[in-house]
Amino acid sequence: MLRIPRLAALLRAASLTGAACLILAVCGPEERDSQSPPAPAGVTARAGSATSVHVMWDQAAGTAGVTGYEVFRGGERVKAVPGEKHMTDIEGLTPSTAYTFTVRARDAAGNVSPHSSAVPVTMPAPAVDDGVAPTPPTKLTGRADGARAATLAWAGSTDSVGVTSYDIYQSGTRIHSVSGSATAARVTGLRPDTVYTFTVRARDAGDNSSSASGAVDITTAPAKGGGTSTAPAEFRAVSVTEAGARAIELSWVPPRTDEAVEEYQMFLDGTLTTTIRWGAAPPAGRATYRFDAGDGPGATYRVKIRARLPDGNWGAFSAQRTVVLDDGGT
Repeated sequence: MLRIPRLAALLRAASLTGAACLILAVCGPEERDSQSPPAPAGVTARAGSATSVHVMWDQAAGTAGVTGYEVFRGGERVKAVPGEKHMTDIEGLTPSTAYTFTVRARDAAGNVSPHSSAVPVTMPAPAVDDGVAPTPPTKLTGRADGARAATLAWAGSTDSVGVTSYDIYQSGTRIHSVSGSATAARVTGLRPDTVYTFTVRARDAGDNSSSASGAVDITTAPAKGGGTSTAPAEFRAVSVTEAGARAIELSWVPPRTDEAVEEYQMFLDGTLTTTIRWGAAPPAGRATYRFDAGDGPGATYRVKIRARLPDGNWGAFSAQRTVVLDDGGT
C-alpha cells in the first residue's frame, strides 16, 4: 500500500507532466516564415556612361517584410541594397559590351524571390579624348504625381561627342538616371506631404558630368485623408552682412495648423544644428530667423527646416536652400 505523502507526490508529478504536454501541444514549435516574396517587376537598366549602368525596379507588391534587394549581372550577384531602395548604379563595366541584369527580393526570414525578367543593356563605346563636359540641362520643370511620385522635364544638353545619360539629383544626391535621348523622368518612392528639391546633370560616355541645372521644388500630395501640407512654405535663405558681421537670414510661412507653431528644427548640410523656439507668441504671418555665419566669403550652406506640429509630431521639411556667403541665396 502506498503511503499518502508518496501518493501525493506521484499525483503532483503526473499533473505537471500533463500540463507540460498540454503546453507543448497548444504552443508547439514556432512556425517559420517560408513564403518567398514575389519577383520585382518593372526592372530597367540604362547605361550611364561607357562603364556604368543604372538599374531600377518597382518595389515588389505587398512586401512589408522585404528587407533587401539583390542585383545580378548574368548569374553573378553584383550589388545588395536595403529594402527601402529600388535603384542602384553598377560601376566598372566594359565599354562596347552587352550585359543582362536581374533583381530579386529577400525578406527578414531569408527567403528570396524568383529573379525578375532579365533586362539587356549594351555599353556605349568609350569616347576618344573626350575631356569636355556637356552643357547643363535647362528649363527644368516638375510636378507631383500624387503622394509618392514626381515627373520632371527639361531641355536637353549638348556635348562635343554626345550625351549618354541624364542624372537626377535630390538635394545633392544622385537618385536616378535616364537615357541621354530622354528629356523627362519619373521619380517614385517619395514620401507624402514632403517638399523635394531636384536638379539634373548631363553625362557623356567619357563620364564627364555637366554642372547642375536650375533647381525645382516639388511638394508631394498628402497621404489619403492626410489634410493640408505640414511643410513650411515659401522658404527663403539669404546672406546678409551688417557692420562687417556675416549672417544668414531665413524666412518662411508657417504650415497651417489648428494652433500656432512654436518650434522648428534647422538642418545645415543635412545635419540637425539648432532648435528654433519663440520666446513670446509666434508670429502670425511670415516668420524670420537669423544666425551668425562664421566662415569667410564664398562659404556654402545648405539649409532646411521643419515644424513641430501641435500634436507633437514633426512636419514635412521645407525646400532645401543653398546660400553662398556675401553672394545672396538661391
